[in-house]
Amino acid sequence: MTDSAIRVYVNSVPLDVQPAATVIDAVRAASDALAQAVVEGTRMVTDSRGLPVEPDAALHGGAILRVVAVRMKDA
Repeated sequence: MTDSAIRVYVNSVPLDVQPAATVIDAVRAASDALAQAVVEGTRMVTDSRGLPVEPDAALHGGAILRVVAVRMKDA
C-alpha cells in the first residue's frame, strides 16, 4: 500500500484505492461485473451495518462495503 492510498474492503477483499475514490470506484477495482450490476440497478452497495450506500459517495480508510442483490418489489 502506498502512502497516498487508502485501504477499503469490498465483499471481504482488501483493496487499496486513491483517497478521492468513490464507492463505485472501489467496487470496480474489485470487479468490473459487480460495478456494472450496481450501475444497472440489479445490485446495490451496503456498508458494514447493511445500510445502503450511494455509488458516488466518498470513501474513508477502512470502509467495509458489500455488494448485494436488489430485492424487487412485486408490482
